[in-house]
Amino acid sequence: GEALEVTREVNCLTDFIHGCEDQLQKLKNQKEKGLLYGIPISIKEHIDCKGHISSGGMVKFLGQVKEEDSVIVQVLKYQGAIPFVRTNVPQTMINYDCSNLIFGQTLNPLNHQKTPGGSSGGEGALIAGGGSILGIGSDVAGSIRLPSSFCGLCGLKPTGNRISSSSCSDRTLLLAVVPALGPMARDVDSLALCMKALLCEEMFRLDPTVPPVPFNEEVRPRCNPM
Repeated sequence: GEALEVTREVNCLTDFIHGCEDQLQKLKNQKEKGLLYGIPISIKEHIDCKGHISSGGMVKFLGQVKEEDSVIVQVLKYQGAIPFVRTNVPQTMINYDCSNLIFGQTLNPLNHQKTPGGSSGGEGALIAGGGSILGIGSDVAGSIRLPSSFCGLCGLKPTGNRISSSSCSDRTLLLAVVPALGPMARDVDSLALCMKALLCEEMFRLDPTVPPVPFNEEVRPRCNPM
């Protein structure tokens, strides 16, 4: 409901993920609870979800419905998360704004005269507007970092190939900088929890090209209040 309210104001969603209600029912019957159990997660539009298109904001890809979830979506579900909506991107995704000819212009929820940034602009707008608490974006040259900054959020661009980008329709140029998928949220703790959940044996099994290095708890020591 909150997500729909936000998109009515700022046009940040592209579609609702089919079957998320069914997934919630399945989760309730599971004995083992994942690290992200029951958390609804928003997903950037170019990340493949079964039964959906991944256009990257380009009309020519509208007819290509994906037959399976990308590895990151599979791992999120394995950890109990519920991917529930997909969020807008600029055409080709190589842009610091967030507009395309299919879904239109996304606005910044903090100021409708401003852009939310790009290319994960739909994620930035949705989370900043209160429609999602955790989302997955992607970044080559600022596509997580810019919308996080423009919308007053926290975001993380992990090292290249740290998180599987298999089955993501990244139609950007073959650049020297490897595209990276990463989390966006309102606080750093949420980013850390998401990374811990993603860096699990299930991801390393699904994508053997990802180095099987688990999350290191000691890398991010908590700040002790004075």
